Amino acid sequence: MADPSSNDPLDAYSRAVVRAAEEVGPSVVKIEVSAREPRRREGPRRAEPQGSGSGFLFAPDGLILTNSHVVDRAKLIDVTLPDGRALGGDLIGDDPETDLAIVRITAPDLVAARLGDARTLRPGQLVVAVGNPYGLQHSVTAGVVSAVGRSLRARSGRLMDNIIQTDAALNPGNSGGPLVIHSGEVVGVNTAIILGGQGLAFAVPINTARLVIPALLKEGRVRRSYIGLGAQDVTLLRRIVRFHGLAAESGVLVVSLEPTGPAGLAGLREGDIIVEFSGQQVSTTDDLHRLLTEERIGSESPITVVRGTEKVTLRIVPRESPRH
Repeated sequence: MADPSSNDPLDAYSRAVVRAAEEVGPSVVKIEVSAREPRRREGPRRAEPQGSGSGFLFAPDGLILTNSHVVDRAKLIDVTLPDGRALGGDLIGDDPETDLAIVRITAPDLVAARLGDARTLRPGQLVVAVGNPYGLQHSVTAGVVSAVGRSLRARSGRLMDNIIQTDAALNPGNSGGPLVIHSGEVVGVNTAIILGGQGLAFAVPINTARLVIPALLKEGRVRRSYIGLGAQDVTLLRRIVRFHGLAAESGVLVVSLEPTGPAGLAGLREGDIIVEFSGQQVSTTDDLHRLLTEERIGSESPITVVRGTEKVTLRIVPRESPRH
């Protein structure tokens, strides 16, 4: 006797992909950005295309989540909805450190995507990416979660943590689009690919976006602290590690100082090796970056360095990081 399901042209995998794409599709938008040219002697000012990407509505009042690098330095933002409506967008805020940005449009009958929980992802789990690669609107690709908890360097230089790695095919123009699970819930914001690599794509977890969104809506940026120094990772001499009972064999070498910056005022010197900040171990510059949060701004904290053969603890008051 023939299996009744054999007449179904869609197998379970296909049905899952179709469901996810249909669920999130009405929320996915195309974003085109332009930069204005200097005024010429004759003729009107005009805007030249600068690039394009994707985004998705996360609130029905027109709030769109996308990548910071998609809208970076854009003078004009044009948003195209899945139903063909073309609208002007306003940049509400962006955070290059997490490569996230919010754009707002004004239009009726908008459909917001449902946000999920990236913490539930497991390697091998089905994920679907929807975006506009090379301007080809509403393209769907599917794959699996290759790994979770990856680190990826943002364009600003800061390390982004807990990045999702997937083999769902992404191309230029997919940036800012949603990564969703079978139910259509968004678990990530597609952010990067490794050029020349096969099946190496990355997404910022939606949980990171949940933390960043309130700050972007309130102030248009995410406040972080800084201490005013140039640094590089170095390996400590083993005898120094043993003598001082240090937790790691590496630290952060101070290679330059802003004379009136927090580190300079606290008494740090070039050649010092930072091994602790606010009671937390520091073995790399990325460790230090993670500790320089908004809560540290204006708050005195201990900073421990190896100076020659001595271990010295100083008091430092981080300032708000200037916006570049």
